[in-house]
Amino acid sequence: MKWTRYRIKTTTEAAELVIAMLVENGIDGVEIEDNVGISEDDKKRMFIDFLPVLPIDEGVCFVSFYVEDDSNESEFMPAIKEGLEELRIFTNVGEGTIVKSETEDKDWINNWKQFFKSFEVDGIVIKPTWEETKPEYEGKMLIEIDPGIAFGTGLHETTQLCMKQLNKYVQPDTKILDVGCGSGILSIIALKMGAMSAVGIDIDVNATVATRENLETNNIPLDKCKVITGNILEDKSIEDEIGYECYDIVAANILADVLLPLTPIVPAHLKKGGLYITSGIIDTKEAEVRAAIEATGEFEIVEITRQKDWSSITARRI
Repeated sequence: MKWTRYRIKTTTEAAELVIAMLVENGIDGVEIEDNVGISEDDKKRMFIDFLPVLPIDEGVCFVSFYVEDDSNESEFMPAIKEGLEELRIFTNVGEGTIVKSETEDKDWINNWKQFFKSFEVDGIVIKPTWEETKPEYEGKMLIEIDPGIAFGTGLHETTQLCMKQLNKYVQPDTKILDVGCGSGILSIIALKMGAMSAVGIDIDVNATVATRENLETNNIPLDKCKVITGNILEDKSIEDEIGYECYDIVAANILADVLLPLTPIVPAHLKKGGLYITSGIIDTKEAEVRAAIEATGEFEIVEITRQKDWSSITARRI
């Protein structure tokens, strides 16, 4: 689908006021481009697979909005131009120029790919599907991933922590449940390591679509990995479909705020002696997640591993 893009050149100090003005004039969503780095607090509230190296911030900001049909431009543009001029009374708007161009959905989906390169963790090579296979990968486990718009390139510390734990604990007869499967990377790694079967679940249909596509890319039969779209926290029928006391490993690479309500549900799906591998835990939340795991009375902590600001807690069902 093609869209018309309107890109306003302004300043970082005026950006929030410009956005508020656009909202007042009926613009539902905007894109912000600047060289202001993500704050430490923001990093701790979200998963970010990779951060591009930014140039020096010179105070310039571009605020863009998109319309599917620009035939009514004569209705909204005069008000936006007038709004920019009114803002000049209160703040430094900068140039305030507006450039019109055409773009497509695929541009947004694919632009990030320039930052995703092959890398290796514990002898496992993660390679984007669009990159050439290099001679140095010979003899190593190779996982090809195209996450689409789902989370899961493997670059983030949380995913790598899970990968390392799977490398320790997956056995040929392992049955794994991957909660919040994203691109399917953990299920695929487990199956490539020799796991018997996997079930991946995610609330986002984009994630389950990406998982199925990545299974096919890695030559894993779909009957080895069942993929479910749904919310295990809210839908009892999803729990029933997943099955009870039938998994050797439950992996959950999800933010701590989701792990807290998820943890009491997990024991019902794990075999006795099965492992619960959690990640996505920022260091400030580690104690809280550990306490939630211990509070079930169903687990003993096996180990806690850490990478930068993130933690992974592995527990065994007793």
